This record gives sequence, C-alpha cells and structure tokens, in this order.
Amino acid sequence: MSSLLHNRIVDAHIHVWTPDTKKYPLAPGFTKDDFWLPTFTPKEHFEFSNSVGPVRINLVQMTWYGLDHSYILDLIKSDPDTFVGTGIVPAFSDVSLPSPDKTMIELSKGGIYAFRVRAKTARMEIPSEQQWLNYEGYDKMFAAASEHNLALSFMISHPEFPELSRMCNKFPNAPIILDHVGGVRIRDGVFPEMALNKLCEMAKHKNIMVKLGPFNALGNKKAPYFDLLPVIKRIIEAFGPERCMWESDCGGPIFVQLLPSSNMKQDYPAAIDLIRYHSDFLSQSDIDYILFKTAENFFFER
Repeated sequence: MSSLLHNRIVDAHIHVWTPDTKKYPLAPGFTKDDFWLPTFTPKEHFEFSNSVGPVRINLVQMTWYGLDHSYILDLIKSDPDTFVGTGIVPAFSDVSLPSPDKTMIELSKGGIYAFRVRAKTARMEIPSEQQWLNYEGYDKMFAAASEHNLALSFMISHPEFPELSRMCNKFPNAPIILDHVGGVRIRDGVFPEMALNKLCEMAKHKNIMVKLGPFNALGNKKAPYFDLLPVIKRIIEAFGPERCMWESDCGGPIFVQLLPSSNMKQDYPAAIDLIRYHSDFLSQSDIDYILFKTAENFFFER
C-alpha cells in the first residue's frame, strides 16, 4: 500500500484539445490552423504519462475554445476521479455575460475549481500596471473564491506581484495559485536571483500555492533538469511542500516546441524523478505533497 501511495501523481496543469470541432466548436476567430498540434487529448497524454503510475489531471481550458468549457466539462464528467478543470472567466463583461462570480460558481458544479487570470489581458483594460486588479469584477472573483473555495490561477511574473499582494491582503482566504513558478526562469545560465526573491516574498500570503514546472521550460530545457534544483529548493523552503504542486504543462507552447526533439516517454518521468529521487533536501512526506497531495487536497478532496 505504501508503494502505491508514493507512486501517485497529480499533474496540476495540462492543456488538451480535440479535432472534433463539430461537437466542440472553436471560439469566433479561431480555426484548426491555430492548433499547436492537430490533436492532443487525454488519451494521447496517457500514452506517455501512465508509465509513471496512476495520473490525475487538472485540465486547463484552451484559448481557442474561448468561454465554452464543454470539452473539459465532458471529460471531467466522464471520469471525475481522474479529471478536474481550470477555466477562463473574464472579469470584464457587459450585459451579454453573467457576473464572473456567478459563472465561477456554476462551472464549479461541473468540476472546474480554478480560474485563470493573466496580467497582460487585465492591463488591456486598465492602463495602470500598479492597479491592474482594481476592478469590480476582480473583487467579485476574489470574493467568490473565498466563499466557495475556488482558486484564482495567476499566469504572472514578479512585476505583477505587488498588485496581487494587495488583493491577498484584502481577500486573505481566497485560494491563489501561481502558474509556472510565477515566471521564474534560468535564462542563458544566469541564476534568477531577483525574480526568485520576489516570488519567495509572496510566501507571506498563506493563501498562495505554487505550481512547480514545467521543468522543460525553466532552465536548459533538457532532462534530467538538475540545473533547476537550487531554484526548486528555495521555492519549497519559502512556501513549504504543502503549498507546492508539480505541473508538466503538457500541451502548452514549450511542450509543442520541444516535441520534435524530445522523447516524452523519457522526459515526463524525468521531471517527476527530479522531485522523487534527486531532491535530497526533501523528505518522503515533502515529495508526496508536491507530486500529489497538495493538488489532490485542493482539487479532488472537496
């Protein structure tokens, strides 16, 4: 039983899509030509991910489906023990869209428990970068997150942290997830000291969780990813393993860019092995939290 426990994995961030655009139509302005690959379904993900053991997955809504979450909702309904979702709900709306908090609550009934926020999108509507969350719609989203235990999943980097920090002070019980280690990257072999410090400072907000990954995008992009260990160690020390969750970002742009030269049957297990076998600063309990317990506790044990 112990061996089975420690082989469990929750992949906290993948993207999927289907070529069946008749059943799952694309948002206006998108065509199949926008697909990064002709198809990337959970079945195709499992072809390489199942080699590491049972994998549960957080499905992140693809841009070309817009606000229509039918595809991931149907996947979740087909196997709610394996799939949960992260959706897209605009804070900015008009009379044609319901209030974002109501949409969050409605989507959560179908297993979508997190909602992406991107600073670039927000700043298109709010000129001031310093107050890019200063909008009634975001207040409603943070309030709904607090009341209903729904996460706001931020794709941002350190210049946007002060504004998120302000909102965390205002809504300390709203679950927050930072995607892709808050934008921290090792670029050209240069250690990201400033960005890493800024990220670790955000650990003071106890409602913030961090996705660790994708490892094939953070440093030299090659397995076994040992160059990332100093960064990972600092983040885990700051947030604690119970607020860290591993992600692959399979189906994301870096995954697609690297696909021609990568072997996912080797690279996917290598990313997990970096945490499971090569992070000697982690206890077995720490490893379990990062590889499945943190994500499992939030997304599945509700």
